[in-house]
Amino acid sequence: MPGMDDGRCPWQIDRPVMTQRWERLTFLHWSFDPEQVQRLLPAGLTVETYRGAAWVGLVPFFMEVGTPGGRQAPWASTFAETNVRTYVRDSRGRSGIWFFSLEAARLGAVVVARGTYRLPYFWAHMAVTEDQGTISYATRRRWPGARGTASRVTVQLGEPWQPADLTTRDHFLTARWALFSAAGRSQRYARVWHEPWPLSRATVLDLDDGLVVSAGLPRPEGEPLVHYSPGVDVRIGAPEVVRGVH
Repeated sequence: MPGMDDGRCPWQIDRPVMTQRWERLTFLHWSFDPEQVQRLLPAGLTVETYRGAAWVGLVPFFMEVGTPGGRQAPWASTFAETNVRTYVRDSRGRSGIWFFSLEAARLGAVVVARGTYRLPYFWAHMAVTEDQGTISYATRRRWPGARGTASRVTVQLGEPWQPADLTTRDHFLTARWALFSAAGRSQRYARVWHEPWPLSRATVLDLDDGLVVSAGLPRPEGEPLVHYSPGVDVRIGAPEVVRGVH
């Protein structure tokens, strides 16, 4: 699994179609029976497992979007986001993220991402707040789909992880360098690049989530595995279209 053993991206993106900043990001992951996840995937994608388990992540954070040269329009380019995701491989053996849903607080970003990358974005009321070592995320869906679907997460931030302390499972869940999307019999694949995640420990103080279940998954069992990151600068590659997926 190139790039997942040591947390480093296995490629460069010299000509990004956009730049982004992902910050104040919390990964919450639960393990699932692979069959429960596989049945929700499109043709051509197979759930990727770690030691026999599929993993589903709830990932709230704050986003800044820029042009390939890094310029931004503050009124349109900064917003909170929350995604529900799992990890897959395609028929070529390429590994990446499959998004069940992505909530975003900017309608323009939702429309563009749905039209270009065919990603299942939803417009939502969202907030990210910090207070004395805690960070809270709140979202409530506006459009399209199940209006009112909501998620609320608060975590207590802990000490940074040292790179030597991170396990292959930590990298499996966080060091992801490509995404998939699908529309009909066409599939899209896009690469991303950023420096290795600076990760910290975190503890869940409050969690009331409806997004995972809304994706068609069973309600998660047990406490999630949690990672926090202050953020990374990201380069996004152009989507590659693969037609005729069976």
